Amino acid sequence: MIATGILQIILYFVLLIGLAVPMGRYLAGVYEGKIAFLAPVERGILRLCFVDPDQEQHWTVYALACLVFNLVGIFALYALMRFQADLPFNPAGQTAVAPDLAFNTAVSFATNTNWQNYGGESTMSTLTQMLGMTVHNFTSAATGMAVLVALIRGFTRRQVRTLGNFYVDALRSILYVLLPMAVVMALFLVWQGVPQNLGDYTEATTLEGAKQLIAQGPVASQVAIKHLGTNGGGFFNANSAHPFENPTALTNLAQMVGQVLISAAFVFAFGRMVGDPRQGRALVIAMSVMLTVGIGVCYWAESQGNPALNGAGIDMVTSVTNSGGNMEGKEVRFGIANSALFAATTTGTSNGAVNAMHDSFTPIGGMVPLVNIMLGEVVFGGVGVGLHGMIIFVIVTVFIAGLMVGRTPEYLGKKMEAREVKFAVLCILIFPLSILGLGGAAMVLPAGLAGMSAAGPHGLTEVLYAYTSATGNNGSAFAGLSGNTPWYNSSLAVAMLIGRYLVIVPTLAIAGSLAAKKIVPPSAGTFPTYGSLFIILLIAVIVVIGGLTFFPVLALGPIVEHLMLAAGTLF
Repeated sequence: MIATGILQIILYFVLLIGLAVPMGRYLAGVYEGKIAFLAPVERGILRLCFVDPDQEQHWTVYALACLVFNLVGIFALYALMRFQADLPFNPAGQTAVAPDLAFNTAVSFATNTNWQNYGGESTMSTLTQMLGMTVHNFTSAATGMAVLVALIRGFTRRQVRTLGNFYVDALRSILYVLLPMAVVMALFLVWQGVPQNLGDYTEATTLEGAKQLIAQGPVASQVAIKHLGTNGGGFFNANSAHPFENPTALTNLAQMVGQVLISAAFVFAFGRMVGDPRQGRALVIAMSVMLTVGIGVCYWAESQGNPALNGAGIDMVTSVTNSGGNMEGKEVRFGIANSALFAATTTGTSNGAVNAMHDSFTPIGGMVPLVNIMLGEVVFGGVGVGLHGMIIFVIVTVFIAGLMVGRTPEYLGKKMEAREVKFAVLCILIFPLSILGLGGAAMVLPAGLAGMSAAGPHGLTEVLYAYTSATGNNGSAFAGLSGNTPWYNSSLAVAMLIGRYLVIVPTLAIAGSLAAKKIVPPSAGTFPTYGSLFIILLIAVIVVIGGLTFFPVLALGPIVEHLMLAAGTLF
């Protein structure tokens, strides 16, 4: 690691927090109804959809509205892909998408996962990219934001049975947050050289005289919302490593900030909405510490390079004149620092975009993105879902703290009783049940083994990463796994559904239970949830739960691969 790389990482954090603080104030104003400059547009859209904005919903109705809204989106996207060959704006004449791949992709984009078992420019028509993927990038992000707002209302309301209106919350998320930010970012990307057109693909002649078809289309608009909405699906197969998606150092920085900005801002908004900014700052500190550790470990591991190359006498020392380290699978224009930073932030959130090949990282460097997702992507997490995932861990933490002192645990004046703790534990258990259950099945069934191109610990890591990414609704992958098969398309889609909706429903149940409670004034025995002791305890709970759950399988995958590589027995 050299000073330049460390300085780039520091600059990133300064820019991120500097933008997140004022945006947190804006988000709080939007969801508290204090910012409503688009009220006429909002009312008009709701009227067209036959939605009464004044009719609030019980948590069960809120959850049902969320599920139905997403189910309709899945069916619509599936149909669009199946019939794209007969629809306009198909410059390369793409055929209908196969049923199993269409099912996987429809579920993927509806759940904010954006797992892609296909090459975007070679499989999807321009219409599918615009009307299908880009639209779902807005609606799936808005779903997570709405659920978080409902959970926050559970803390702020007292002795009521409603949490707001899902359709109103989702619409406000799009109108006031996602859409204006995406427009600004898309214009910035166009300025930096990202294509935005409806033209035909360009046929070019190479220096060798061969013909090359250069794909283009409405790239900037999709790239903007894929990052801001923590979606991650690329217009091109190479994702953010493609020069049309990420052409310059400025676009790379903007994308890294964009994929965390709204999630980080929501934490500050949370503090303002519950009436105690210290609560938001405490969660920001906890998240920032965990993210910094992840970035540091990944950057260190990649800077060390491949021990096999070191043993061959190749200069792997990082310096001003030598990139050094492990540059396999990385873009030279970004280097190791920005590749490690991108990998950590895209998996700390549920973004899943990549500007380097995670499969080419060193075992420890590649383990960092994997662990980030296994911990629930609570650093800073996807828009909405990251913070409500962190709040789930907060509930468990205050429960443990309550056991230590013999008091009923409280958080923000609400007592965390058996109902809330049970639902919180259910949310936490869903991850390992899906990841280890489906991943284990893939490792023993012929259909799962057929998709593996690598044996040994690396092959295990590839399969483990796939089901971790799908359950975590992340979408990034270790590319050595052949995922476009009926088994993987179907089982990964199931993992995405489990990781999304079997977490959302218990979260809304917690919100409904909290909203019905009265607020208890703090007393001398109340455990403060904004100090350093709470921050340390919260981080410890997250790490211990993740460690106890996943360490055995990590030991068989990336950890043993690292030890074998260091001992020179891997080759």
